[in-house]
Amino acid sequence: MERAETVVHTRPADVAPLSPRPAQAPAPAPAPAPGVGRQTGQEDQRLRELVVMMARGLVDRPDDVAVEVLEPGEDAVFELHVHPDDLGHVIGKQGRTARSMRLALGAAASRVGRNADLEIAD
Repeated sequence: MERAETVVHTRPADVAPLSPRPAQAPAPAPAPAPGVGRQTGQEDQRLRELVVMMARGLVDRPDDVAVEVLEPGEDAVFELHVHPDDLGHVIGKQGRTARSMRLALGAAASRVGRNADLEIAD
């Protein structure tokens, strides 16, 4: 049986040790209220169009599909409105269709360095 070599990790000489944190950092500016003072950007509109396209392919009344951008920006929130008779089509059995739509929206948002969430209005 062979012996394994012992590896010792050391800090290179040119790397300075970590300095302690300053006593008190300046307080960050307060964040604006969700959806207040923000405009929907081009990426928000493209993600909104993706949700509209997916929903229109699922429902019986595609003209009644509407998507509202509740919170634009890095952590966007979209709200999907459909005809009440089509709500079951969008949610799917045990929420699988809604989960898949959220997954596709999240994947598209992450490709442009963002997060996105989808809410389905009653």
